[in-house]
Amino acid sequence: MSTLETAPTGKATVSLDAPWTWLAKGWKDLTSAPLYSLSVGLTVVIVGSGILWFLWQTGNSSLIPIAFSAFVLVGPIYAVSLYEISRRLENGDRISFGRLIFVQTKSPLHIYLMGVFLLLALLVWVRIATLLYALFILGDYQPLSEFVSFAFTTPSGLSMLALGTVIGAFIAFAIYSATVISIPMLMNEDSDAFSAIITSINVVKENFWPMLLWAWLIVVVTAIGIGAAFIGLAIAFPLLGHATWHAYKDIRANP
Repeated sequence: MSTLETAPTGKATVSLDAPWTWLAKGWKDLTSAPLYSLSVGLTVVIVGSGILWFLWQTGNSSLIPIAFSAFVLVGPIYAVSLYEISRRLENGDRISFGRLIFVQTKSPLHIYLMGVFLLLALLVWVRIATLLYALFILGDYQPLSEFVSFAFTTPSGLSMLALGTVIGAFIAFAIYSATVISIPMLMNEDSDAFSAIITSINVVKENFWPMLLWAWLIVVVTAIGIGAAFIGLAIAFPLLGHATWHAYKDIRANP
């Protein structure tokens, strides 16, 4: 059954249950090429663990929650290898580690520009988060154990969490809207970064509820991966990467 419907305007609209179909197709790709998919996932776990260890060792453990948020922001650009796996499975092409490291893209320069865009967005979010944290704790940075107690048991901490959640959710959804299909689009089509971002934003605007569900599923699957002793990301990240490719293909089938 198709996950696309035709709106009265002639534009393709995504059905509300489409995100579940994308997730199912993502799982099929993961299980069809487990060696390659899980290798990408394991690199995410290794790099992420290294960053967390560094923050802990340098006395910046209170920045760990920000690091988790940052992972969600930069994840789409890191998933290019997963898009390539799905594309090759779809076309019946051979998969190799060399081809995943040096992915052939239609718009390589503009993918790099998207990487710069995501890096800038990450720096803005980190700056806002650290300023917000400093404002509520009056500059007295705390270890993670004390930070958790402060955040969940004091009026100032709860206010900080509430405001930070609202600001973070706004930034995250803005980045999600700009990148949900733009990066796989630049990988597979001869386009430019600006056009890809506008296309992605329009997709979210024209299919708000299905795309909101897809955003929620991304958050839930990522949270489960992190909650499963962090190693769960080795599965969660590839699953979402493959599913994102199918979201792009589904939506662009009838642009």
